[in-house]
Amino acid sequence: MSKKTFQDFKLPPYLIKAVQAINFHQPTAIQERVIPDILNGQSVVGQSATGSGKTHAFLLPIFAKIDPENQSVQAVITTPSRELAYQIYAAAKQLNKFAPTPLTIHNYVGGTDKQHQVDQLARKQPQLVIGTPGRVLDLVKSQALDIHTATMFVVDEADMTLDMGFLAPVDQIASNFPDDLQMMVFSATIPQKLRPFLKKYMANPLVEEIPTQAVINPDVENWLLSTKGQDKNQLIYRLLTMGEPYLALVFANTKERVEELTHYLEKQGLKVAMIHGGLEARQRKRTMRQIRNLEYQYVVATDLAARGIDIDGVSLVINDDIPTDLEYFVHRVGRTGRNGMSGTAITLYAPAEDELIAKLEERGIKFIPKELKHGRLVTTHDRNRRQNYRRKQEALDPTMKGFVKKTKKTVKPGYKKRIKRAIKEDEQQKRRLEVRHKIRKAKRARQRQHRRERNGR
Repeated sequence: MSKKTFQDFKLPPYLIKAVQAINFHQPTAIQERVIPDILNGQSVVGQSATGSGKTHAFLLPIFAKIDPENQSVQAVITTPSRELAYQIYAAAKQLNKFAPTPLTIHNYVGGTDKQHQVDQLARKQPQLVIGTPGRVLDLVKSQALDIHTATMFVVDEADMTLDMGFLAPVDQIASNFPDDLQMMVFSATIPQKLRPFLKKYMANPLVEEIPTQAVINPDVENWLLSTKGQDKNQLIYRLLTMGEPYLALVFANTKERVEELTHYLEKQGLKVAMIHGGLEARQRKRTMRQIRNLEYQYVVATDLAARGIDIDGVSLVINDDIPTDLEYFVHRVGRTGRNGMSGTAITLYAPAEDELIAKLEERGIKFIPKELKHGRLVTTHDRNRRQNYRRKQEALDPTMKGFVKKTKKTVKPGYKKRIKRAIKEDEQQKRRLEVRHKIRKAKRARQRQHRRERNGR
């Protein structure tokens, strides 16, 4: 853990008070690495997973550098989802409460009243802009928002920006800035398709990479639970109601699954908040506010919300399924175990998803295998059986490996049985050969003994 403190960065005293008010005492790895660089005017690429403190890694130096007497746009922050924009805006407002001369901060996201924003901008330009790429670009094109004066630009969650098709509007926004722009790009991963954009606007950026292993919270226990053909709706209901979670988040891969699970849990008598990309902006904003006010104990959400729900006190995360993009697993689990509090993440998986579990383990995630017995979750040894199976697969000769691969490619009904049968026959054949070899060896030994006895006579 870092031995540095926020005072070591020589930030304005009000920012030290602001972070102390939210119980931030020591900077995280990404904060320690990039805050001095940003304060020095360097363009940076910060690669670090969710829960690593990226938001304050750029907000603190930006606040320190903005001139409160200059009433023009000095910094722009874009982020791919409305939830994330609200989250950053809330963090910025918290810092602003402590400022001797508060900054003018505006939040621009889709689904809100554009005309009201245009009228507001005609009266006064903000000093700090936070928003989604589409709405920010729309206001710039309408000549309502004047960003050509800005010298700092943050692209938050750049990989998600790329995935959601927002890189083109971000590119157009960036083209409005002056040549001496300080750009800060933060992302969990840096995909190949993102590199041309980075090269276009960043000549010699400092790249600070925090390995994924370093940000998997040791305060979170990752439990692994095989569904084994059980009804997942019933299983999730039992997991949610076994204890008394302070706040539980259930993540599903699709909005259809979120709706199905929400309706099921509501029928069982639970009060459940539902968050997914298909909801209207106003409804999502209201639900998020209610969640933060702890009006709900249970939340069911898609991965869109995984990077937007930043609430202290989440004690339980349940993965209804393994996310399609494994990177999201870290974002989901990162919702719990915050600020030194412990948390539990339960991942449900089917036996066919064994390889995905192995890939997550390769990323440094350590699972504790569990099973539900007599209404209690107990530690089991299923994981060892899977490892033994992998070792057995590795022990197969090249011919058998080829057969397994070929059979898997055909994906016809009963292929698993054929693989198992072939492996069993292979093992039986090996045992027969071994027995035959032993018999021949013993026979040769007896013959040698007979010859010695005859020669001795």
